[in-house]
Amino acid sequence: MTINASEIRALIKSLGSDAAVDRDIAVARLAVVGARAVDRLVAAFPNAGREVRVGILRALEGIADPRALHVARSGLNEGGDLAVAAAGALRALLDSADERAAAAALDALVGAALDPTRDRRLRFAAYEALRDMPAAVLGPVTAAIRELPGELPSDPLQGEIDAVWRDAIDGRLPESPLILREAIGERAETAPLGTLQRMIEACRARQDESALEADRAGWLAVRGALHQALALRGSRVALYDLRETLEGAKGPLPSTFATAVHAIGDESCLEGIAAAWSAAGENAAWRQQLQAAFEAIVKREKVTKRSPVMKRVASRWPELSRP
Repeated sequence: MTINASEIRALIKSLGSDAAVDRDIAVARLAVVGARAVDRLVAAFPNAGREVRVGILRALEGIADPRALHVARSGLNEGGDLAVAAAGALRALLDSADERAAAAALDALVGAALDPTRDRRLRFAAYEALRDMPAAVLGPVTAAIRELPGELPSDPLQGEIDAVWRDAIDGRLPESPLILREAIGERAETAPLGTLQRMIEACRARQDESALEADRAGWLAVRGALHQALALRGSRVALYDLRETLEGAKGPLPSTFATAVHAIGDESCLEGIAAAWSAAGENAAWRQQLQAAFEAIVKREKVTKRSPVMKRVASRWPELSRP
């Protein structure tokens, strides 16, 4: 594959694209370029944005060049997706013909796997990177990290989900909401209610600080899943967040918010539901879900037309039908 320096720079820039598919394409193309891209990838790493650095490490994993050792080791200290990507880049060096690089990569991964101050997700990623090492290396590591979820499952994805969930319980959210959303479906049913409440608050903070629209939407979806999990257990511990989210909606929300407010909403939620209904635009399905929730609350809470809330709703949103 013939490619010049300016094209390599353009690919590195694409690692920070808002579109995940563009980032993945850039990673793949840089991995195909191979050794010729390593120096520029390494040079770009220190001053690049976090998303770009994750992409650089993913590309370097595919290239498996000893020159990546320094940035991969430094990435382990960054936490989150970046540290997990660094573990992948180091794993690629374990079989390097450069014995010093291979030994250094091994030391870094063993250290990360055994360090109790690291995120569980990183420790599990480091452990997975060592899976093919001789028993003399892997045995002591396995014995030392038995506090990871369960029995260190043979399925790497399941192990990562377990680790992400336990990190989230401790207040350490992953950078990407996708894997946490998956963990919620498997773990929220039995988690302490206070834990789910704190997780909602942490996800809301992460949503507010996220720069990418896709990430904001992802964290919103996670919050919706958490609200639904609480609602299915009949808990109102985070009803305030549910109400405020509906009140501030600028358009349709994930359907899980409607499901939750339908199940556990009270009279204080009616104005928020009406506001969200008004902001729904032409989304008929979302409007129908909200109207059903509104009517269910009115019936369940025995709210009359003479109540102050109903009077305010009738004044501000007269078009919203009421039972």
